[in-house]
Amino acid sequence: MKFDSILSEIDGFGKFQIRLVLVQILSRVSLPCHFLLNNFMAAVPSHHCNLTALGDGGIFGNLTQEQKLSVGVPAEQDGTLSSCQMFSNPQYQHLSSLNRSEDAATIQCRNGWVFDNSTYKSTLATEWDLVCNRKWMNKATATAFFIGVMCGAPLFGYFSDRFGRRPLLLISYLLTLGFAVLSAFSPLYVIFVIMRFFTGMSLAGISIISITLNVEWFGVEDRTFSGIITSLDWSLGSLLLVGIAYNVNHWRMLIVAVTSPVILSLLAWRWLPESARWLLANGKEDAAHHYLMQCAKMNNRTKYMTTITQQDLLGCAQGETGDKKYTIVALFKTPKLRNISICIGIVWSGVAFTYYGISLNITGFGLNPYLTQTIFASMEIPMKIILYFFLHKFGRRPAEVASLLLTGIFLFINIFVAKDKWAFRTVVAVLGKTMSEASFTIIFLYTTELFPTVVRQNGLGYTSFLARLAVSISPLITLLEDTWHLLPQVIYCTVAVVAGLVAWHLPETLNAQLPESIEDIEKPRGQSMRNKEVE
Repeated sequence: MKFDSILSEIDGFGKFQIRLVLVQILSRVSLPCHFLLNNFMAAVPSHHCNLTALGDGGIFGNLTQEQKLSVGVPAEQDGTLSSCQMFSNPQYQHLSSLNRSEDAATIQCRNGWVFDNSTYKSTLATEWDLVCNRKWMNKATATAFFIGVMCGAPLFGYFSDRFGRRPLLLISYLLTLGFAVLSAFSPLYVIFVIMRFFTGMSLAGISIISITLNVEWFGVEDRTFSGIITSLDWSLGSLLLVGIAYNVNHWRMLIVAVTSPVILSLLAWRWLPESARWLLANGKEDAAHHYLMQCAKMNNRTKYMTTITQQDLLGCAQGETGDKKYTIVALFKTPKLRNISICIGIVWSGVAFTYYGISLNITGFGLNPYLTQTIFASMEIPMKIILYFFLHKFGRRPAEVASLLLTGIFLFINIFVAKDKWAFRTVVAVLGKTMSEASFTIIFLYTTELFPTVVRQNGLGYTSFLARLAVSISPLITLLEDTWHLLPQVIYCTVAVVAGLVAWHLPETLNAQLPESIEDIEKPRGQSMRNKEVE
């Protein structure tokens, strides 16, 4: 007897599963709040050199602010004032001449910068002057965070496969809350970066374990719905981030505010069940029976559970269970699983690289960053509703391939659109971002269906590791625009297309039973878990 058969009889989508999803919303909405936090926390307001070095008295001291800027700051080619340079001496001739001469000697800012605080009261850039030749340090804060996620993913993947989903989620909640608060009150830049690294590492547990726990409790017919409804947490969290960031424009309090939902998650953790699939795969039949009975009672299906014997539950374990422990190495030991692991790793890297390349560059479309983020998040919701029907009818593989290729196409189109046509650029960017989010939504569900229960969290940990490695590089790619302003877009476009082509080599999982063991993956196709009769 397969576990999916038991789950189908006690209702694979009932009150039990609804409660599971609702409880996990509390923690999952905090994920985009942190993953996209640099859009607001590390925003760089318009700025210019502090001109006090040119003197406070005499002629200069009697000038208006506008006149001081005219005689003290050179203009760029587009007419805007320079952000990183100032004249070595005041150019008073600019006060009476309509034709500004920029031939005068210029120097780097001497006494720091003056920032426009009309939108942001305080950001990382204004706190530690992370602009001009130090702007890479501002980008590095996002890189450090995603390196933390990269390191945390395989760790939480391994330990949740070893000790269970539920206890590792609790650890993830506690660590996230602790490190996030410490980062908010970091007195030094270096300490802040270290705390953000550990915050990312902690959040990795919530990211990969929560979606696995949901999928493992949903029946075959409802897994698509499970993947879509879980991904809506991200869209809700993105909108929540905009609302919080708009009202809390001091970066330290912003971190505290976006982390607060995790406190509610800690209080609600007691209502989270352990994965019965994992319990059976690890020889814990009694505990699995306890949670299955709990599920049956909530879904009003207790009568069926009275017919399930100990032997039936033992049969669900299928060969590769008991005390045998698996590591990430198991993903590459057998031919079919190795092929899946390599291909899915490449696809994850491409998906994450392009998604965050767009998501962390919301100021590049000529609109208010709050409005841009709101448009991005709002478009995701109808897209995911449409995606549900597409996945249910056509499957995971064509949907993943199509979404990645369309992402690449929209990014390619934007290369040729002039920056002054901000409206058209924004429309194309939103379409590209929507397709990129679609690819991310699919890949989470797809991955949980491809890997067997005994190594499912290891598989998610491995793929998330590669994804976050790509993401940690993604923010730094924008620095290449100093070499050629189109180079970052060309790179994002190319990566999306390559990932889409690789995705075509993955097997389809629509209406297939979740594989429990590695043997389920390696069986001949006709005997494998891809059994259409379960529909």
